[in-house]
Amino acid sequence: MLKRINRRRKNTEKKVGQAIKLGFQILFLIILLVIIIVIIYFYQTYGKGLLQLQSEAKQMVRASTPETFREAQTSLVYDSEGDLISTLKYEKDVYYINFEDIPSAAIEAMLVSEDRKFLEHDGVDYLANVRAALALIKNKGKITQGASTITQQLARNVFLSHEVTYERKTEEIFIAMELEKKYSKYDILEFYFNNIYFANGHYGIQAASFGYFGKSIKGLSLSQIVFLCTIPNNPNRYNPITNYDNAIARRDRILEQMLMDQVLDQEEYEKAINEKIELSQSKITKKNYVETYVYHSAIKALMAKQGFKFQYFFADSQEKKLYDKAYDELYYGIQQNLFRAGYRIYTSIDMEKQELLQKSVDETLEKFTETNEEGIYKLQGAAVCIDNDNGRVVAIVGGRGQEISGYTLNRAYQSFRQPGSAIKPLIVYTPAFERGYTPDSIVIDEKFEGGPSNAGKSYAGEMKLQRAIEVSKNTIAWKLFEELKPSVALSYLLEMNFAKLHANDYYPAASLGGFTIGVSPVEMAAAFATLENGGYYREPTCIVKIMDAEGNEIVGDNVVEKAVYKSHASHMMTEALVGVIKNGTAKGLGLKNTISAGKTGTTDEKKDGWFVGYTPYYTTSTWVGYDLPQTVEGLSGSSYPGLIWHTFMDQIHTHGMNRTFSY
Repeated sequence: MLKRINRRRKNTEKKVGQAIKLGFQILFLIILLVIIIVIIYFYQTYGKGLLQLQSEAKQMVRASTPETFREAQTSLVYDSEGDLISTLKYEKDVYYINFEDIPSAAIEAMLVSEDRKFLEHDGVDYLANVRAALALIKNKGKITQGASTITQQLARNVFLSHEVTYERKTEEIFIAMELEKKYSKYDILEFYFNNIYFANGHYGIQAASFGYFGKSIKGLSLSQIVFLCTIPNNPNRYNPITNYDNAIARRDRILEQMLMDQVLDQEEYEKAINEKIELSQSKITKKNYVETYVYHSAIKALMAKQGFKFQYFFADSQEKKLYDKAYDELYYGIQQNLFRAGYRIYTSIDMEKQELLQKSVDETLEKFTETNEEGIYKLQGAAVCIDNDNGRVVAIVGGRGQEISGYTLNRAYQSFRQPGSAIKPLIVYTPAFERGYTPDSIVIDEKFEGGPSNAGKSYAGEMKLQRAIEVSKNTIAWKLFEELKPSVALSYLLEMNFAKLHANDYYPAASLGGFTIGVSPVEMAAAFATLENGGYYREPTCIVKIMDAEGNEIVGDNVVEKAVYKSHASHMMTEALVGVIKNGTAKGLGLKNTISAGKTGTTDEKKDGWFVGYTPYYTTSTWVGYDLPQTVEGLSGSSYPGLIWHTFMDQIHTHGMNRTFSY
């Protein structure tokens, strides 16, 4: 009996074991089948493309010679008449240095900061790429870590664009691996130090040495060499001219790492970290206001061509941080290509109008002669003119004309200031006209608790909205803004790509131009041109088209319009702004030959003055103030800014230009 039970139990256990074994076999076959399916799917979807990228990489590297890393083509810029106005080039052969002439300190600094495993890997740091992939998953597909070795950076700089795509990254890896097969580590370091970008148009460490210190790399101290080596990691963040403190902080971090790695001894470290870095900016080529804006516009056009999505509103600081990083990487990557890709850039810049606008700014402000320690005029002005037929910039002045070497701050698009009452048409009156108000609507001008004061502390009681606009009543603008709600009012600026809106701007003070950061003259010109254009916004740019060195069109002549305001509201706003020039705060600024509309703006304590006005032909915005805000005696929107506008616009509107506004 007991034997039968044991025999039965053993048979059961055997069957269970066989069933489990069979189950594992089936599971293994299923997993194997899934793997095969995945492999087939991956090959069908990506495999052929990867093989193609690998083949292209092999061909590029195979065709390369040491001369490949010395070559560069000059990019050319043309004005609206097709005349050459600028060239973009860098003298690579002049500044090319051999490996034995590269200071060991520069090599050590780059290795500890950019690629610690350079001497060990075959062009790719696989562990770093795994970390980057994990970061990619964590950040929902956004590339936040480059994982690029020195060889990969060289591959990107010489053979590829700076487009941030998986395909480009894959091809970069393939090229890096092929470079390591063909060239020695010493060759790659030589090519790298001669091709990386050091900001402000300087390619290669020798060019940077002459550019920032006025002498050869052989004549630099350890501290100066490491200072230069901070820049290529992020030419914007560590730009010695615009972000000197960032570059110094990174120099200190690299020196500390070199000390920890025993590349430096304590004495060398202390001497280097305590050395004050003084730049020889006289050696840095200054670009004029047209050039800086053309390059900026061309870079943005090429970014858009590569699929970059420009963003002006962010859910939180982390989202903005990720965006800024992606923007900087692509922006400065494309900027590098401008100097060597042989582009032909055709622009809308009218050099005759450019000279007239610069002259108007200079002559209007000529009595203000005080300068800062660098010899730059303290009181400044900026102005932008847009052709209303196509929305393109025809003239741009970023400051008073001076023969000053060094960094050119183009205030027309790089400076953001409080707009004062000039903002009212954009975020108060035109939106109000969309919601039932008209210039004939009756409003009440009165002092109220928590509200603003009017200029002159006077209050008129009942009045037409038209008159409130003409004399720029603060109380009316404040009330209408609160009625609209800040989120609604400021949404119009976001639609027109105003770049510096801040969370603290969503309060009633914004209705009077009280912004945390502010607006730029280019933004204001494009926004008022939108009113003239029946409410349709066009992104401000001076780029008509861009061709590559072979004559292929990269960026086409294509103006995209976007509806921002309703047409009837824009037309009413234009009618009201005609009244501002005829009967209001801009009375006396009208033009001889052409009807015009415009709005003044003056900030508290007269620190910023604005006038933005337009005709059926052109829109021009002007700003006057100090770079470091302070009161300007006699400043108002109708004084210096208005005079700049009137002088320039009267000159470019000749007899017979008698179109009327289209209603």
